[in-house]
Amino acid sequence: MGGKWSSMDPSEVEVPEINALLERDPYLKPYENEIRKRYALFKDYVEKVETGDGTLDKFSEGYKTFGIHIKEDNSVIAKEWAPGAQELFLMGDFNGWNKTANSYKKLDYGKWELHLPPNADGSCPIKHLSEVKIIVKDHNNELLERLSPWATYVTQNRAESVTYKQRIWHPSSENVYKFKYSKPKKPESLRIYECHVGIATEELKVGTYLEFAEKIIPRIVKQGYNAIQLMAIMEHAYYASFGYQVTSFYAASSRYGTPEELKQLIDTAHQHGLYVLLDMVQSHASKNTLDGLNMFDGTDACFFHAGNRGQHPLWDSRLFNYGEYEVLRFLLSNLRWYIEEYNFDGFRFDGVTSMLYHSRGFGQGFSGHYDEYYGLNVDVEGVVYLMLANHMLHCLYPEIVTIAEDVSGMPGVCRPITEGGIGFDYRLAMAIPDKWIKLLKEVRDEDWSIGDICWALSNRRWMEKTVAYSESHDQALVGDKTIAFWLMDKEMYTHMSITSPPNPIISRGIALHNLITLITHGLGGEGYLNFMGNEFGHPEWLDFPRAGNADSYHYARRQWNLVDDELLKYKFMNNWDRAINTLEEKYGWLHAGPAYVSWKHEEDKVIVFDRAELVFVFNFHPIKSFPDYTIGVKNAGTYKVLLCSDDKDFGGENRVDTNVQHFTKPEPFSNYSNNMMIYIPCRTAIIYVRET
Repeated sequence: MGGKWSSMDPSEVEVPEINALLERDPYLKPYENEIRKRYALFKDYVEKVETGDGTLDKFSEGYKTFGIHIKEDNSVIAKEWAPGAQELFLMGDFNGWNKTANSYKKLDYGKWELHLPPNADGSCPIKHLSEVKIIVKDHNNELLERLSPWATYVTQNRAESVTYKQRIWHPSSENVYKFKYSKPKKPESLRIYECHVGIATEELKVGTYLEFAEKIIPRIVKQGYNAIQLMAIMEHAYYASFGYQVTSFYAASSRYGTPEELKQLIDTAHQHGLYVLLDMVQSHASKNTLDGLNMFDGTDACFFHAGNRGQHPLWDSRLFNYGEYEVLRFLLSNLRWYIEEYNFDGFRFDGVTSMLYHSRGFGQGFSGHYDEYYGLNVDVEGVVYLMLANHMLHCLYPEIVTIAEDVSGMPGVCRPITEGGIGFDYRLAMAIPDKWIKLLKEVRDEDWSIGDICWALSNRRWMEKTVAYSESHDQALVGDKTIAFWLMDKEMYTHMSITSPPNPIISRGIALHNLITLITHGLGGEGYLNFMGNEFGHPEWLDFPRAGNADSYHYARRQWNLVDDELLKYKFMNNWDRAINTLEEKYGWLHAGPAYVSWKHEEDKVIVFDRAELVFVFNFHPIKSFPDYTIGVKNAGTYKVLLCSDDKDFGGENRVDTNVQHFTKPEPFSNYSNNMMIYIPCRTAIIYVRET
């Protein structure tokens, strides 16, 4: 069961509209030739696929023929691409681990194929959960043990070895999970809950798909999110890599459960109306050879660039050769696989900056000068691969969302391919969390620059949508601190009870945590993201079991008991987060166009902006409260308070009477023809709406 198909064939490339991009941003005009060249290369790739495989649709279904498949008559057909191999064999428990008993037949273009007939009694020679290995005879006549790059299920027995074993996943029909619920529509406002199945449990262990479905999805729905982003799903050998050292690209991680249990999780999310994104890692791959793609055919190349170009020195991983025909098949089919097999709704593409530049984004400040985006440092093959991927996905699945993790700010990343763009729907606002952490680490509250905050939150390319966030999993990992931990640190261990005396550090921490959440949500983008637990100020960092911490799970979990305990103050930040999401669902500011900042006052530390007919007011001042503070408003009328961070429910002091009506005066103020007077206490945020 896959996504809904549109009538558009992805092999039908639309007429380019590159002039639209150039008219919108005239500064791109000097780079027109480079933009048109990228589009021409994209068209060449599509035509190359049409010549070789007929259609991009068929080409991107490689998972149907490559790998090991059990047919209806119980025969087995196996197919691999290993251009550097001298011979290829299949071995496993089915043939008594005989390395050379079952050899593949060599086909054209580096492909190999093997047929195994049914047993004499009609049964399949390879059973469900059988272990298998590919044997590659290289040009030194060595027999190398490998896993199929197309393996759909691999397991690890840490007691025996850390190396994964490939097992045939072919359950009986009654044990195949059948999806019951239809996919939700693409949300107009994307409110993403970024999550990791393994750490979603309170227990000192790896959490499971089914536990997540049962216990965590109801929390996410209650909190007002409409999408989840599942991290670390593609199989990775090292748990502490957060899923970024992928070994088996087609295998959902078995450490959380079986493929059928992942399907059940996604179906449960769909039952609750949640849109499900997968963190898609195609920017690099694990260096493992015994259970990864590295040296699959015995050579340094195959799926990757040979030599230094194929090495990522900082990530200690391999880099794909996006110009190789069969690598394109492997990666495009990988996207289709997770939609068709597991019913994912969209993707967050990891490490896009690494794919766009030969420098992999390291050692570059990205000043924003356009030369950086169109010079020799640009990896055009990576750019064109992402264009192909987005073109294919959006043609075949019109309800899909793709998000780019790109720190560089390359123009056109989130514009249609026909305009010469790369075709993503959103990019992550990666500068925003950096700004908050820098302020919290280095600047006193009274010295925060209001103009600087507004610039960091609103500095994005016009008509290129952004997902804003104040912190993600990156900020939660050991070596950094969450915003709550930067704000409150050790006091969180002693002063988070509502029965303890008020503590100035905790009061400041909760107030600023709430302000940072709302201003990022309201001003920072066209989508919003939060990492699991940060909505209630989860204490401590995230640290996976590893040699450096004696394999401890103490920090590789989420302490839900803290937010569930009515006697603890974590509930205040959680209540605030839920109230914001609930309000956004009603008023839709994320899809209402950019906010207009009508007032930013450095000395008062006050910011006022309006969006979606709401007026947002923030007072970041540590001590100054302002009675009768004048703000400009666009529309005359009577205004009421919709939400106030100073309410007791949000850890505030109840200094604002939220029942008071505010009447406008027809006197100009801050570029508006009307104004009204409000009371705005220190470290408080208020949202107003005009009564109709």
